[in-house]
Amino acid sequence: MATTAAARREPALAGQTVVVIGGSAGIGLETARLARAEGADVIVTGRDPDRLARAAGELGAAGSAAFDATDPAALDRFFRELPGPVDHVMITAGRPYYGLLAEMDVAEARRSFDEHMWLPINVARHATGTVRPGGSLLFMGGTGARRPAPGLVVAAMGTAALPAMTAGLALELAPIRVNIIAAGFVDTPLSAQLLGDRLDERRAQLAAALPIRRVVGPADVAALAVHLMANTALTGATYDIDGGQQVLPAG
Repeated sequence: MATTAAARREPALAGQTVVVIGGSAGIGLETARLARAEGADVIVTGRDPDRLARAAGELGAAGSAAFDATDPAALDRFFRELPGPVDHVMITAGRPYYGLLAEMDVAEARRSFDEHMWLPINVARHATGTVRPGGSLLFMGGTGARRPAPGLVVAAMGTAALPAMTAGLALELAPIRVNIIAAGFVDTPLSAQLLGDRLDERRAQLAAALPIRRVVGPADVAALAVHLMANTALTGATYDIDGGQQVLPAG
């Protein structure tokens, strides 16, 4: 009975179009891959033309565009040149900035702020007239800076502000839905870059400590992302995915 029902399940995003800004690697690529498997046409963007071309070819993407999404003029051009309305836009571009105040690279800190705060605002400005009613905007945030610690000043700004922004946009853009995924550690190429030779140690530490007894991967986040796109009752909220890290004792 259950097998028959599963076999008859319609793809969750059949006939829809999903745009993933930052879709050439990691969480973005995995989300685009799952959205495609669930029947959507996908359009992916990224900064690196070669990596983007490989990703678009692998996905059988309906379109791709290589540009810096924090450049307002380039972002405006991308949205103006879309062939038609879309159903969902997800932003996974950007990387967190960690650093002590006395050692802060101001240019890099500003870029991280632009990626996590101004980019969602600029995408939201393009949503009306581009995203179909009932469609969604989906932002990526984090949970790591919820507990104060040295070096997390810039990351904490986005951690605190993005959920409030998301809730406000959900009201202002309705009936377009707006949500945020707040991720803990996710085992991606970006995490490998940030942690360097400490990556294996961090993986082992989390796998032993987390209630799920493993680390969170891009496919876990992609499954949540596609659910948030497909479930039309969800808007204005923050959805954590951290393997239970937030329930562990501080330290």
